[in-house]
Amino acid sequence: MQLTISQHQMILRNIKNKNIFSQLTIGLLSLVVLAACGNPPLKGVKGRDENKNMPAGYTVSVDANSQIKVNTDTSSNIANIDWKDYFKDQNLNTLIDSALRNNQELNIITQEIAIANNEVMAKRGEYLPTLGVGAGTGVDKVGRYTTRGAAEDAIDIAPNRPTPEAVPDLMVGAYASWEVDIWHKLRNAKQAAYNRYLSSVEGRKFIVTNMVAEIANSYYELLALDNQLAIVKQNIEIQSNALNTVRLEKEATRVTELAVRKFEAEVYHTRSLQFDIQQQIVEAENRINFLVGRFPQPVTRDSISFTKLPSDTLYNGIPSQLLANRMDIRQAELNLIGTKLDVKSARAQFYPSLNIRAGIGLQAFNPTFLVRPESILFSLAGDLIAPVVNRAGIKAAYFNANSKQIQAAYTYEQKILNGYIEVANQLANINNLKQSYNLKKLQVDALNESINISINLFTSARADYMKFY
Repeated sequence: MQLTISQHQMILRNIKNKNIFSQLTIGLLSLVVLAACGNPPLKGVKGRDENKNMPAGYTVSVDANSQIKVNTDTSSNIANIDWKDYFKDQNLNTLIDSALRNNQELNIITQEIAIANNEVMAKRGEYLPTLGVGAGTGVDKVGRYTTRGAAEDAIDIAPNRPTPEAVPDLMVGAYASWEVDIWHKLRNAKQAAYNRYLSSVEGRKFIVTNMVAEIANSYYELLALDNQLAIVKQNIEIQSNALNTVRLEKEATRVTELAVRKFEAEVYHTRSLQFDIQQQIVEAENRINFLVGRFPQPVTRDSISFTKLPSDTLYNGIPSQLLANRMDIRQAELNLIGTKLDVKSARAQFYPSLNIRAGIGLQAFNPTFLVRPESILFSLAGDLIAPVVNRAGIKAAYFNANSKQIQAAYTYEQKILNGYIEVANQLANINNLKQSYNLKKLQVDALNESINISINLFTSARADYMKFY
């Protein structure tokens, strides 16, 4: 078969075009490979490992120059006791149950947990392939004096049937796309979101613990104020009776007006204390009402009974148990894990990403042709994309992720230190309260004796007024 010169030129032109295409393809692949081999800018960028070291035990300061070790029991810890088992007052338990349902802050945190869970779902969706279906229709009319228009005019759309000027287009099909997670970029992002979700759950538990403690503290403070108010009312009654007695003594010229005025001043002072305590009771009740999530109303309570109070025996455990029992520490730890995964995900942005796209469907200009095998169309393509120009933005994201990881490490260490100090403060508080309680008992005994002495002196006319504490 002989080839004309024009045919030879056409073949050479095609070979040349293919060579150019091959060279361009090789060049692009070389750029991708070079981008893939390029290391992220790690110079001067370094994460931080968290420090979990803690003292072996707790110490309580006796004075400015001495401390004592607190006995620790590794087999038991008060953190493992449920609040329903710890508090025996049914009224208090009812208030806590109501707060767990109605407290606004707790409900806000619950919605934040739902948001974090949705973030996990979104990241999981990015990791999985995307699949969709679609259908479309339209009409296409091109100019007659164009390359495509001239070609369509010269070709019959069917035997003995010229191509119409306006060609309908009907299509139905499915498509899919998937980014192959070669460098675990998407997987690490999903795990980071999951750890943040767990962190929000621990945060809610910490809010619940603080709320239970605050309600219990306010409730027992309210009971103490009730006792103070009852004592003040008893003192008012005693002082009023004493004032009447002194007035009778004055009428009998046994005492002077000075004694009467002194007793009146004591009665007025004690009555003013009554209103101060009543105001404190109102504020304590409303503090509880706010935590319970309701408008001001009386708080149901019984007169204080020391048999219902929690035991003064506290099993504090050892400091290292804080890592497992403190919800705020676990929250910070999970957030730290999430930031470490964010660093890995941000680092993977420097490497090429492989995307696979595929589609299959039916397309024809007539609905009756859609069921024919000739109308089947499909496509399969893959993209290997590496960042070349926009590396500055990726660097910034990587630096930010690294800084957040360091920040989370410091926050985690801060939570550990804060947890240890809080426990040490409460242990010292318990120890000092015991010492103070013993001294208060001695003070009460001394004051009772002074009252008896003052009464005896008054009745024997050796003193003309009495001082009530």
